[in-house]
Amino acid sequence: MSLQQDILVNWSPQETRVAVIENGALQELHMERTLERGLVGNVYLGKVSRVLPGMQSAFIDVGLERAAFLHVGDLLTTITARHADSDTPSGQAPLPIEKQVFEGQTLMVQVIKDPIGSKGARLSTQISLAGRMLVFLPQDNHIGISQKSLLNNGKHCAASCRDWPMTKPPPGPQAAS
Repeated sequence: MSLQQDILVNWSPQETRVAVIENGALQELHMERTLERGLVGNVYLGKVSRVLPGMQSAFIDVGLERAAFLHVGDLLTTITARHADSDTPSGQAPLPIEKQVFEGQTLMVQVIKDPIGSKGARLSTQISLAGRMLVFLPQDNHIGISQKSLLNNGKHCAASCRDWPMTKPPPGPQAAS
């Protein structure tokens, strides 16, 4: 049995619609309106414009109208430390932001919250690109499998993914000490 898959795209200046058809049945429908387009999920290479130790945050210039906001809790090193198996107490404070980033540093960031009013977008350094069945986490050394995939044919997919070679990404730029 062969799987016939079609992708239909309808574009106008106001709206883009994409439909995924498998064996004649609609599987996915995506609509994006130009006026309602958000920034969440966008990935940028930004430059640290200001570090605020009192707020444990930094402002990152990613080319938007306003500088975007990065809290110490959204830094990959902090996220990794929270999830790591270690002997340190879970309530331990993260490493201060001024010891992790510095003005002028270049960071790859992803928007996790759109700008609202006078506030800029909120960012994270943990990049996550979701696909139909897998979630690509370029900085992590594991593979994320979609819940939808697990419900349908997850055992087969998980078994296949375990056989994939795992390579650790090269270390990124380190903050000045």
